[in-house]
Amino acid sequence: MSNPTQVHAIEALLSEERRFPPPPEVTAQANAQPGIHARAEADPLAFWQSWALQLEWFKPPEQILEWNEPFARWFADGELNASVNALDRHVQAGRAATVAFYFEGEPGDRWTVTYGQLLDDVCRFANGLRALGVKKGDRVAIYLPMIVELPIAMLACARIGAAHSVIFGGFSADSIVDRVNDSQCVALITADAGWRRGKPVPLKANVDEAFTKGMPSLQTVIVARRVGTPVDLVAGRDRWWDDVVRDQPSICEPERMNAEDLLFLLYTSGTTAKPKGIMHTTGGYLTGVTATHKLVFDLKATADVFWCTADIGWVTGHSYIVYGPLCNGATSVLYEGSPDYPAFDRFWEIVERYRVTILYTAPTAIRTFMKWGAEWPNKHDLSSLRLLGSVGEPINPEAWMWYRDVIGKGRCPVLDTWWQTETGSIMIAPLPGITTLKPGSATQPFPGIGVDIVNEAGATVAPPGGGYIVLTRPWPAMLRGIYGDPERYEQTYWSRFPHRYLAGDGCSRDTDGDYWFLGRIDDVMNISGHRISTAEVESALVAHPAVAEAAVVGKIDDVTGHAVCAFVSVRGDAVGSPELGKELREHVGRRLGKFTAPKYVTFTQELPKTRSGKIMRRLLRDIAEGRMLGDTTTLADSGVVAELQARAKAEAAKEE
Repeated sequence: MSNPTQVHAIEALLSEERRFPPPPEVTAQANAQPGIHARAEADPLAFWQSWALQLEWFKPPEQILEWNEPFARWFADGELNASVNALDRHVQAGRAATVAFYFEGEPGDRWTVTYGQLLDDVCRFANGLRALGVKKGDRVAIYLPMIVELPIAMLACARIGAAHSVIFGGFSADSIVDRVNDSQCVALITADAGWRRGKPVPLKANVDEAFTKGMPSLQTVIVARRVGTPVDLVAGRDRWWDDVVRDQPSICEPERMNAEDLLFLLYTSGTTAKPKGIMHTTGGYLTGVTATHKLVFDLKATADVFWCTADIGWVTGHSYIVYGPLCNGATSVLYEGSPDYPAFDRFWEIVERYRVTILYTAPTAIRTFMKWGAEWPNKHDLSSLRLLGSVGEPINPEAWMWYRDVIGKGRCPVLDTWWQTETGSIMIAPLPGITTLKPGSATQPFPGIGVDIVNEAGATVAPPGGGYIVLTRPWPAMLRGIYGDPERYEQTYWSRFPHRYLAGDGCSRDTDGDYWFLGRIDDVMNISGHRISTAEVESALVAHPAVAEAAVVGKIDDVTGHAVCAFVSVRGDAVGSPELGKELREHVGRRLGKFTAPKYVTFTQELPKTRSGKIMRRLLRDIAEGRMLGDTTTLADSGVVAELQARAKAEAAKEE
């Protein structure tokens, strides 16, 4: 990404001039103080060791890192237990009555769960698992809605040394089969059903269907009651959660786990290959999530109410709903439903009710809130908020500013965070009190993290410039490989650039050393020899006042290689029309250069999204190319796709 045309496009991305230095009153009380980056860079191993030793260890580690590239072992002579760090030590410190979770169910049921109650529930369920024969080293699948039983199940597995593999509750039976069979799970924990926009999601029925496809390793299914829908229990295999915990004691001796023992598997989807079972171990992962949660979100455990709106089925929920917050003794919100049910102000009602101070959500959600309008958050008192976080994909500057101005009322720092399932914890993000914020930028690497931008040949791209983001040294929360497939791990992440981890994202770095993410490498289009990021074009489109949300893909073009194909939903009373399409093309051309203007603009009420809220650009590429569509089982609304196919076909016919 270093030729003159590419540099022109990157310069357009980096032309954002708004700056928000940290207010002195924030700096004065921030957990991260000036100089932390320099101290960590001077001795990264000592930095990480200092955070590791803040955990509770049965046997404190004396070793820090064993690096046999690309395989790392952190704190490998230490012994600890994740559930002890999340629960026992806080209870022993006199905080048993502190709220761990405010639970908010979609139907409106709600209750509080204290650290003392959570520890009792985890111990009872852990004892129940042991009674069923689940033991240290086993793998346990968890397929639950966003209810309190989900973190209980995870922590109970951790307590007895069984690795958990959480399967997102929106996944199909086939997804269950793939994940259970790959890791040879011996037990699966599910519920009768979950709630989604007022309708039950048939979780147990999906598990039963999965069994018809073959899951020979599974011996036990445990079913929690949530919705009350009737389910079929198979004798000798299926048990109600209530029966598993009945008469179990509230004390459960935790397993002494080596720091490098497997804590969990989390599967990520590939476009062609089978899902990859990302392995995370105990000591390094807990070190990473504890440090990042406390510093990035400036957590004050006795004062803050933290709400990460992700689903625990994804890594964001693992790290910043369960392990990071609980290890830090935080009070969090756990919400079962969607942001639009029963009304568009559900999130803001929750913020007001629980006096949430830190909100961590996705750009997709923020852009959706923009589309719905400021009147919904303006109905509620959001004055408790002091920090706003963004996660999941690059956030465009206009959404960043809307988030800051409408939700944060201009008071709250906006913390755009970059990381992955594979990294385990946040890699690049601002630190409140230290970092000058720039709309759309994730700013600086977290202390102790080594980052670079390289070109196709693997050479460092001097700022300002863009290319491939790589991580230059191991970090504690890094994946330990792909379950059962070390060769695939080496090939996927370490083969392209020797001695460097390829994250798979394009990124630019400005003269201040701040990072601006461009999206996945496969979301970069080659137009007449010019590499154009889909995220750049999307950001330009969303900056237009008529546009609520946009997704851009490259369509194969016989002349130019790729043509820019834009799918656009409009705001409020705006109407998608040929005139608006022309206006948007000119608007993008003015912002980024004429060669970036979309050749095709397709208007739609909704973009195809997964149930977790991510835009499915793979399907949009299929639609743009007129190909047969791939798997659509994870879509929140499959009807959107048929409508888009018809509109895109009509749009293409007009252009040709």
